[in-house]
Amino acid sequence: MSDAAADHGFNPRLIAAVVAIGVVAFVALWALIALAPQISSGNDGGGHALSKAAPGYAGIVDLAERAGARVELRRSVETTNYEDHDPLLVLTPTHRTRATEIAELIDADGSAPVLLVLPKWQTVAVPGQTPKPGWVSGGLAVRPPAKMLPSAHFGKIEIKAAPGKAQSVPANITGHLFTAMLPGHVQTVSGENLETLIAAPGGGAVLAQVGGRDLYILADPDLINNLAFASSERARAAVTLIDAVAEYADADALAFDVTLNGFGGQRSLLRFAFVPPFIGITLCLIAAGLLALWQAWTRFGPALRPGRAIPVSKAALIANSADLIRQARRELDGADAYVKSQRTAIARRLHAPGGLDDEATDAWIDKHLRRGSESFSALARRLPLARNTHEFLADAQALHDIRKDLLRDS
Repeated sequence: MSDAAADHGFNPRLIAAVVAIGVVAFVALWALIALAPQISSGNDGGGHALSKAAPGYAGIVDLAERAGARVELRRSVETTNYEDHDPLLVLTPTHRTRATEIAELIDADGSAPVLLVLPKWQTVAVPGQTPKPGWVSGGLAVRPPAKMLPSAHFGKIEIKAAPGKAQSVPANITGHLFTAMLPGHVQTVSGENLETLIAAPGGGAVLAQVGGRDLYILADPDLINNLAFASSERARAAVTLIDAVAEYADADALAFDVTLNGFGGQRSLLRFAFVPPFIGITLCLIAAGLLALWQAWTRFGPALRPGRAIPVSKAALIANSADLIRQARRELDGADAYVKSQRTAIARRLHAPGGLDDEATDAWIDKHLRRGSESFSALARRLPLARNTHEFLADAQALHDIRKDLLRDS
């Protein structure tokens, strides 16, 4: 054990290491909180392109990439459009998504085609019963509210869930003839502004186009989500459906949005502190904090030795005595003693004649004073009659000045 640890009970190096680790951990914690939506794997069992659970879309994203298609995952709202790059934007909202959020993404994408996949499943992951991380233990089909679709873009839409068994229906989209594998309890949409591309047997549209625009609605996500990859036939139908919609919309790539699922880089003061250009200010503040900590930790100059509580000297004795008198408020009681001490000191130093009483001694001292100055005898009579400390100090200072002038000392 070092001498420092033996003297103080703590090792300074150990304490410094603990403080440094704490500072780094604190900064790292806030950085992770700020950047978590952008760096998260997203495998949380939700219905989005990062999820490998049943309602997710990681399967079709992986298959499209393996097939050579250009696929991007958007974690932010893209406001820049390029003439040579026009991807099909796939939106996968949740049951809690607001219409304003969908409208913002559609407006930001400009004239680019958009495929909106409606949510269907409310899932839950039971601890201890989930086979793999990111999977779900069970789900319940819940029809999404129609108000989540912005009326300015889609008009009046009605969403229904038709009971029934899984079945196959023929589909023909821009010359792509394929068989669409409809799940049980298929979800459909209907509206005056919709053009049906894939119809459900019981009425309504499973896939529809909105008003002749490059805006499409896929009512049932089970046609392309990970559930569709339970068999090779359904997986082939899912890829064919996406490829047909992209070709019909004249899109040359796929872009899956995940901002509606909470994985976007939303505007945040905390996030701005850890991304350019504000990361420089953050680093400067951290450096300033470390310098302040180092200055507080490091001692400049020799160590101060603790002094005595009561110094050993005549000056200290006089100061302590004066302080006791002041605290006791007995300053005026020492007037007679002060006059006597001054009289005795002057008479002894000037060799006054012996046998003189106090009045005679005061008169003898007055003879040695300069003309026009206040007499010693007058001050000696007036000092004991002082009414407050101000008068006492003034007359005492005058007596001290007389002594200094006569004896030539301080």
